[in-house]
Amino acid sequence: MLTPALSLSATHEESKERTRDDSVTAWALAARSGAPDAVDLFVRALHRDVRRYVTFLGADPQSADDLTQETFLRALDSLHRFEGRSSARTWLLSIARRTVIDSIRHSSTRPRLADTDDWQSAAERAQPRGLPGFDDGIALAELLDTLPDDRREAFVLTQLVGLPYTEAAGVSDCPVGTVRSRVARARTSLIEWLDDAERHTPVAAAA
Repeated sequence: MLTPALSLSATHEESKERTRDDSVTAWALAARSGAPDAVDLFVRALHRDVRRYVTFLGADPQSADDLTQETFLRALDSLHRFEGRSSARTWLLSIARRTVIDSIRHSSTRPRLADTDDWQSAAERAQPRGLPGFDDGIALAELLDTLPDDRREAFVLTQLVGLPYTEAAGVSDCPVGTVRSRVARARTSLIEWLDDAERHTPVAAAA
């Protein structure tokens, strides 16, 4: 059971996220009316979330930038249809998901001309080392890649991007209970991988 302090902390974080989402949604609605400053605020506020999401859906670092840009281009082009019934972040991540799917479908119809480093290797090289709980430089991207696609997406949306479960369900087009189950299973798998890595990591000699 959560302690009162932890409960208050969680409530505070949820309140901050709601306030942030309200602000971003207001900027999106203002941008729909043609306010240039609102467009800039909208893009800046969600750029990191979109890039992180498309990267962990399987995009390599270079194509992640392209997919992020394409997501915002699609969003701005259809912004006149956004009515604020969901948060702008949920709406935008749904567009990002479709953008990635379209990219995968398009790539699957094209012949591969040459072998290149896969995105996992590139992400591992770019991942900061020494993160708490990731002994011996184990990269989060590497661990997430071990998960099935649906669990990885649910984990990224809720634990890294910070969407509420209900909104993550809307992005993924599945029941909220399914999202909760996928996140729980993803957590279990990641903990097992970390425990296994720690068991196989030599203990450093004391100085």
